[in-house]
Amino acid sequence: MKITDMKLYFMPHRFLFLKIETDEGISGWGEPLVEGRAATLKAAVEEWKDYFIGENPLTIEKHWQTMYRCAFYRGGPVMMSTIAGIDEALWDLKGHYYNMPVYEMLGGRVKDRVKVYRSIHGDTPEELAADAKKAIEDGYTVIKTSPTDPTHYVDSWSGVDKLLEKIDAIYSAVKGRADWAIDFHGRIHKPMAKVLVKELDRYHPLFVEEPVLPTNMEALREVARYTSSPIAIGERMYNRWDYKTLFEQGYADIIQPDLSHAGGISEVRKIAAMAEAYDMAVAPHCPLDAIAFSSCIQLDSVTPNVIMQEQSINVHDASASNPCMNFIKNKEVFQFLQGFVQIPSGPGLGIEVDEELVKEQDKNRHNWKNPIWTTYDGTPIEW
Repeated sequence: MKITDMKLYFMPHRFLFLKIETDEGISGWGEPLVEGRAATLKAAVEEWKDYFIGENPLTIEKHWQTMYRCAFYRGGPVMMSTIAGIDEALWDLKGHYYNMPVYEMLGGRVKDRVKVYRSIHGDTPEELAADAKKAIEDGYTVIKTSPTDPTHYVDSWSGVDKLLEKIDAIYSAVKGRADWAIDFHGRIHKPMAKVLVKELDRYHPLFVEEPVLPTNMEALREVARYTSSPIAIGERMYNRWDYKTLFEQGYADIIQPDLSHAGGISEVRKIAAMAEAYDMAVAPHCPLDAIAFSSCIQLDSVTPNVIMQEQSINVHDASASNPCMNFIKNKEVFQFLQGFVQIPSGPGLGIEVDEELVKEQDKNRHNWKNPIWTTYDGTPIEW
């Protein structure tokens, strides 16, 4: 069996899909993406076509090592997301070749279902509390929020009070009914992060995500001293070498590699195994589409230290208003119940892509970009 083509499709509202085809009519799908840089990733994947056309798609580790080591310049979001999407597609293809789910090729499941959580949204305490209650009504037992406004290196107490009002409303809405977590999204610098995590401790967050950027490990070490809550980080760390220092220093409790950014199924499995050796939990990052989510669930099912899975699919709506599910023929594949998702048992990633619909969506190519945020004095900051 030989690879004959690699096709890329833009999908709303910010996604990119890859299909790898073979001369035996067997194909696989992946999701290579850096949010806001879909055109860049399309070009990056296509740069590998000369290598892949005519290759055996089943030798996944060989292809992974070739893409990583033979590129000379290694790591970073573009390179590793390119590898990730190709890796996902190759695993999907191999599963269809052997007619088994990816998890069987990875050694078999260690769990029967995977806990999932979703983010809640709102600009006011009332809106956040209402969405939290809605999530609980929908069956979620864990929610996450990112309510921080643009924040300077050292900011006013009014901003702290505003955040605490939101958290108090969320906590009152979920207390005794669900757990909650907060994502600082790397927006906060060390001086304010210390203040905020200390103030939040009384609300008992399940975890505090990205209190500072992962490039500031020395700051993470200091911030961790101000809270008893678990620290989660890792969505902007792209391979096992990025994680080495984090593991050795031990300032995080939960790692959050993104399978569409951190080298795909092959690499995140190795990262998770390293985390297990350091007694750390794994909760993969995935605010992406159903291909990426399916890849995560396959990995989660074989990984003992995975504790939960992020997802952005509206699990109760497979209608036209939900593009994340529209292109899937077998919409029933994701069975959500009481805060868990059942593990798809179909071949490969377990999903059947409606390629004709994907082609139609690709005709209206998006140009989604990250919002640009500034502080009160006009300084550009993290979104």
